[in-house]
Amino acid sequence: MNARRVVLRRLGRCLGAPLAPWLWPAAANAAMPRIGLLVSESAAQQQTRLGALDAGLRERGLVAGRTVQVELRSANGRYDNLPKLAAELVRLKVDVIVAFGIKALTAAASATRSIPIVVPATSSDLVALGYARSLGRPGGNVTGATTFGPEIMAKRLELIKELQPDLTRVAVLANAANQGLGAMREPLEAAARQLRVQIGIFEVKSADELAPVLAARASERVQAILVQDDTLFSGAVARSLAQLALKHRLLLAGSPALADAGAVAGYGRSDAELYKRGAYFVERILKGERAGDLPIEQATHFQLVLHSRNAAALGLSVPASLAMRADRLVE
Repeated sequence: MNARRVVLRRLGRCLGAPLAPWLWPAAANAAMPRIGLLVSESAAQQQTRLGALDAGLRERGLVAGRTVQVELRSANGRYDNLPKLAAELVRLKVDVIVAFGIKALTAAASATRSIPIVVPATSSDLVALGYARSLGRPGGNVTGATTFGPEIMAKRLELIKELQPDLTRVAVLANAANQGLGAMREPLEAAARQLRVQIGIFEVKSADELAPVLAARASERVQAILVQDDTLFSGAVARSLAQLALKHRLLLAGSPALADAGAVAGYGRSDAELYKRGAYFVERILKGERAGDLPIEQATHFQLVLHSRNAAALGLSVPASLAMRADRLVE
């Protein structure tokens, strides 16, 4: 067994699940269609999304190493590497690129206007950012699914105000590299005015900045942290973020996955469902359809996840009216 295979097997054991098959070395087969995966973070951090996409592809008979070749390129959180990785996929002449989030999409769209690009889930407005002419008829080489990011953030603010009625000061945590940040401001500020809550947006560039940012917000008597949907705040980083919030006695809210990792509240899309659905776009493209003819879908299923144990640790109790609306209650 070669060294790379040993490392990958150990990584799979650490994650508690087998790695997706495209992470393993495989013999090239020029006759197979090629799918390029462009990941902003590490493969380990994106294991849930990778696994969901793999499951969706398999259901459609697209099995890595058997019926398709999969080329994975991950930037490991170094976003300045994304353009180079996207260019590698273009040189390989992949038949379709799957972009894991808006940062990967930005790099892929800059690298090619001819190779189809699928973004299984993004909280950004693809029309406003110029990647599509309309949701129903994208027209270019980008398609996928969008998830009402700005509106979801405003809804999360409403939820944490319901959890903590005396809430007055909230910090919004965002990835500085996420293009969707601008569109998020106005709906959030409008919701904050209505709820009589002060908000401040704090941008980070890496997970290393989270500890000092949360410590500083706690010293400023901020009561809650609202987290933007971004690949940076997932996997092990989500768990670390939840622990930091508890340490500083900050109410943390974000995606359902963040609540599963320990945040008090999570509301939004199901990443696993959307990435599994992403395989539908890949299949249609490999069968000859144009990305620009495939309507961009809008997420319709949103989950509310509440972590009552961690709420109690902050001296908060989940109102019965809110608990009844929850899809999952972590106790």
